Amino acid sequence: MNYGVKNCIWTALGDVTANFIQATLVIFVIGSFFSDNSLFLNTFKWIGIIYICYLAYDIYKSRPKDINSKNISSKSFFSFFKDGFLVAGTSPKAWMFFPFIFPQFIDFSENYIVQFIILISTYMLLDFISLVGYAVLANKLITWLKANPRVINSISACVLIVIAIIIAVTQQY
Repeated sequence: MNYGVKNCIWTALGDVTANFIQATLVIFVIGSFFSDNSLFLNTFKWIGIIYICYLAYDIYKSRPKDINSKNISSKSFFSFFKDGFLVAGTSPKAWMFFPFIFPQFIDFSENYIVQFIILISTYMLLDFISLVGYAVLANKLITWLKANPRVINSISACVLIVIAIIIAVTQQY
């Protein structure tokens, strides 16, 4: 919200680049370990669910950032790219997402490289569009968000709880 949509594009590019690397590692390196060890995968799933619930609680309880602040430092495009890359690349949420979701859409008995390229390309495009869409929406709603800063935390926390419930109910290993 403080840096505008144009800078968000560079952050989104960093995010999808990190996601591409993570998905590649999961499908071609780590994924086979998960598929051969369902107990580990199930344990990892519940750790992920607990972590997502913790994030929801933390977001709900956190104080909203002051989006009225005029103290904004200037940053280069590379700095925005790096921020997006590091946030996505080090996020445990992303490392949990790919092993839980991607293998369900890949038939490893067929040409899984082509399937992976289609899947990751679709994911990266949708992720990029949604990140830029958030920036555009935030830019449109900035006045309302400044007047109601707790609303975004409450909505984010509720969405994380719903995601945790969906994972708990639907993912069986």
